[in-house]
Amino acid sequence: MRAFTAVLMLFCLGNNALASVFDLPDVATGLIGNNEFVLTKAGDTLVDVARANDLGFDEIIAANVGVDAWLPEEGSIIVLPYKNLLPDAPRKGIVINVAEMRLYYFPKPKDHQQPTVVTFPVSVGRDDWNTPLITTKVIKKIVNPVWHPPKSIREEHASEGDYLPDVVESGADNPLGLYALYLGAHSYLIHGTNKEFGIGMSVTHGCIRLYPEDIQYLYENVKIGTLVHIVNQPYKVGWADGALYLEVHQRTEAISTNNDDDKKQFLALIYSALKDYPNYPIDWRAAELIKIEANGLPQPIGPPIVVNTLLPPD
Repeated sequence: MRAFTAVLMLFCLGNNALASVFDLPDVATGLIGNNEFVLTKAGDTLVDVARANDLGFDEIIAANVGVDAWLPEEGSIIVLPYKNLLPDAPRKGIVINVAEMRLYYFPKPKDHQQPTVVTFPVSVGRDDWNTPLITTKVIKKIVNPVWHPPKSIREEHASEGDYLPDVVESGADNPLGLYALYLGAHSYLIHGTNKEFGIGMSVTHGCIRLYPEDIQYLYENVKIGTLVHIVNQPYKVGWADGALYLEVHQRTEAISTNNDDDKKQFLALIYSALKDYPNYPIDWRAAELIKIEANGLPQPIGPPIVVNTLLPPD
């Protein structure tokens, strides 16, 4: 069983994966989960390891620099990146951070129950079909959805000699999988897939794609009218155990990490986290290294200090 910090329970969702359900930390704390480690077996690829552990492809690659994704040596130690900082977004409904290709679902707690958060890897839109950064709602839910490929997608496929029908009936060949949540934004869905190997990559035409068992969980638990916030946050910061943590993901849009606006955004985020604790000793060298590595692993950028003893701002 996964040894998660502040974990409430684990839901079995199928033969391969588990949904991670965590106690929601207080507003001053943003860190959930703990990383784990596994050893590769003969014939494993990192795609296999990711699929078996409900992780996305890009995130397991980023967390295991130097490991051959397709031919890892038998017995290689693989980091399972289960530790996350929550995105800077309302902690309700669904929050999707396209930069980390991860979905966070905040179920509405019943009376006197501890609030929780559930998280899954997702695929998002590729560079020429970006997932829109919007706030919307779930407007309907469909089991065994029928796909009506938009004209733009049919034309794209036709240019490659692949002619799509006007209607793709439900079933094993349907790219939407077995479950779909339709959003208020035109033509955008949160749905399953018939190509599991693409989860955790920028490969869609803008929709949000999940493993079959993960979308089934959302279908069975998310209500119509649930808010959906889609954000792009390659940099995330949060406090945990008196230390400030930084988590950096590769940006999904074409922008240089040396760009002046990017540097300003990076610094502004850290300074914002320090607004109540201006005397916290930031390790700027560590912060810059984490930014360069962009491995998606939350790491402290200063020593642990009892937060309530830090001097407030003047």
